[in-house]
Amino acid sequence: MAVLPPSKPTILLAALLLRPDTVVSTDFLRRAIWGDEEPASAKAALHACVLRLRRTFTKYGISGAVIESVPGGYRIVVEAGSLDLVRFRELRARARAERDPEAELCALKEALALWQGPPLPNVPSDFLRRGELPGLVEERLAVVERACDIELALGRCGQALVELWTAVRAHPGHERLREQLIEALYRTGRQADALAEFREVKRYLRDELGVDPGAGLRRLELSILRGDPLGPAEAAPRRDVPPAPVPGPPVATVSHFTGRTAEGAAIVDRLTADRSAPAIVVLSGAPGIGKTALALHTARLAERHFPDGRFAVRMTRADGRPRAAAEVAAELDRMAAGSSGARDGRRALLVLDDVTDAEQVRPLLPTGAGGAAILTGRLGLAGLVAAHGGWVHRLDTLTEDEACALLTAVLGDARAGAEPEALRELTAACGRFPLALRIVGARLLTRPRLTVADCVAWLREDPLVRLSLPDDPRMSVPKALGEALERLDPRLADAFLRVGASALPRISAAGAAGLLGIPPAPAGEILERLVDVSLLEEEPAGHYRMHRLLRDFARRASGHQGGPPALTTRR
Repeated sequence: MAVLPPSKPTILLAALLLRPDTVVSTDFLRRAIWGDEEPASAKAALHACVLRLRRTFTKYGISGAVIESVPGGYRIVVEAGSLDLVRFRELRARARAERDPEAELCALKEALALWQGPPLPNVPSDFLRRGELPGLVEERLAVVERACDIELALGRCGQALVELWTAVRAHPGHERLREQLIEALYRTGRQADALAEFREVKRYLRDELGVDPGAGLRRLELSILRGDPLGPAEAAPRRDVPPAPVPGPPVATVSHFTGRTAEGAAIVDRLTADRSAPAIVVLSGAPGIGKTALALHTARLAERHFPDGRFAVRMTRADGRPRAAAEVAAELDRMAAGSSGARDGRRALLVLDDVTDAEQVRPLLPTGAGGAAILTGRLGLAGLVAAHGGWVHRLDTLTEDEACALLTAVLGDARAGAEPEALRELTAACGRFPLALRIVGARLLTRPRLTVADCVAWLREDPLVRLSLPDDPRMSVPKALGEALERLDPRLADAFLRVGASALPRISAAGAAGLLGIPPAPAGEILERLVDVSLLEEEPAGHYRMHRLLRDFARRASGHQGGPPALTTRR
């Protein structure tokens, strides 16, 4: 078996294998390889790494892994059974489906046997170690925890102790594993050792983390001190941990919210008009159009109608990958601790931000009277609304007055009022997209001597590049649009780029057929799918249009690829 030395191609291979059969963005790969010291030639250097890796595969006769070039990044396709990580997750899924504890334990043990030493040992990437390694460790610990639960329930405390001693010493702050270890010691007649272990975890939590042991550990200590019998051990409910490492960034409140008054009032009415059943509102629209801001603002407006609380979570991770429903449910349960609950039919309002598809969010919807949910995303989720009821509102750009009001709220009345005409020109240059307006507002705030008119001229020279804040990668119009493109099916992404790069201000199915080289019927279906993902707007008489910012992005992306993209892209 060949072991690759620490190198940039090794980092690239690790980043791809962590997401097999999935498109991994070039931005993620570059950050994995170079971190914060990305060279100017990173794009070409990444391509060179891919070529070196392909040659390495050929050298060692590896035919079961193929690195594909797709719009927005690369994807590695591996044969079934050739990657331990995939096999581990398959066994974990099989274990969850088992009803017999013995069969479940057998699958979990087989999964744990695939781990040989620490993950990523020869991968010199701080980015992957910070972002990916914690998730891999958590996946393994979840399986260890479940396997020990079953062993304790089956009365095999001695066998559980072997695994628990190792796991606890490697992860001293993991309270559930500590609790299992103390329980196993007590059940095997080692009361003194169990109390000593409790004192050790109590010291560690206080000295290292500044917290006290949780309720489960405290209850267990009290039972041991009293000498109470613990009764038959019961396996705790399964804790399904998704394969990805780190939850997405928390949903933050938005300052200087302006405009959308009528829309906000209509959403509040939809959420509160009929309290006999749960209410669902879907906010859809293009990236940067202000879906999250409106959802959070509306949730605040409606808070008095939901006495059991408001809970906002992101449905995607920092790199744009979707989070599993089980993970989000666990986060919501943690957020609702001490309250009446977030999803159990109580009078709570959920904001599920950046939903990627209906199946992802279906298990999270409120089920009882008085509950409500606001879902944001690029998709209209018509199928979900048809099945569960609700209302869909598609956001458009701000009006000129709303856009000017937003910039005025950011810049202040004096500075905005000194150049009213330039302010209107600036809103037009930003396409009246809230994200773009906030970016230029922040730039003006950090440059007090720059006039609004100067900012307009500067922005018009290269709007896409300049609609970004260098110190915050989240505040970037091209990044937001690029992430949206990476989520698309490659053929749909190609169609978006072709339509956007064309000189046609409006397009029909017949026009798209000529651009894409396919018959009008499937071309019309592609246009409809682009409308569904909020990258195209439908107009009367069977025509469609693309917003100027999206069109500029498509033209720039096509230009970077050396012309209109082919429907199948491989290098």
